[in-house]
Amino acid sequence: MNKIDVYNSAGELQEKMDLGVEITQKENSSKTYSYAVKALLLNWRQGTASAKARSDVAFSNKKPWKQKGTGRARAGSARSPLWRKGGVTFGPQPRTRTLSINKKQIKLAFNNILGEFVGKENGIYCSDFDILSDAKPNTKKAFFLLKNLGLENKKVVLFLPFEDGFNFMAFRNIPNVFVVNYGQPNAFDLANCDCWLFFKKDLELFKKMVGAWN
Repeated sequence: MNKIDVYNSAGELQEKMDLGVEITQKENSSKTYSYAVKALLLNWRQGTASAKARSDVAFSNKKPWKQKGTGRARAGSARSPLWRKGGVTFGPQPRTRTLSINKKQIKLAFNNILGEFVGKENGIYCSDFDILSDAKPNTKKAFFLLKNLGLENKKVVLFLPFEDGFNFMAFRNIPNVFVVNYGQPNAFDLANCDCWLFFKKDLELFKKMVGAWN
């Protein structure tokens, strides 16, 4: 990964840029990667789903009618799960689901994902694109960049610094683009795409991010 192709906004190859960071490919551990994604998805769950049991519904627990002599089926309570608006049997209750994963496992998962995109043809794109020259964010120019790179129909992860609000607002409404902050990458978002895209102006941030995955 010493050389990366740099494209302009018209999709034309400008140069082959030296990334200047050595990437050490570690062992490929599908188990660690799977666990990292599982931990993310599980920890993202809010766990707020809730249903009322028969002790929680707002009905009297009085016997609706006497046991015998009415010709109707026996009924002990309007709170019964068999009755309309009654309680729910074994319904979901609020709970917290968490999985812990150590830094070594996270780094290995990132390293494996990086190795996959480095080894894939057109897995990582770099563009000398600057929208800050405009007075306001321009989604049309952002889409034309993707179109010129041939990425308009691919799932793209775009790396942006937190303070780059102009580019964030320009790309956020494009359905196939998911913006990831350099300081907060995660295994699920990085792997759940077809390619990565970053801008030449953010080269040092990209180098620092991938260099930490050695």
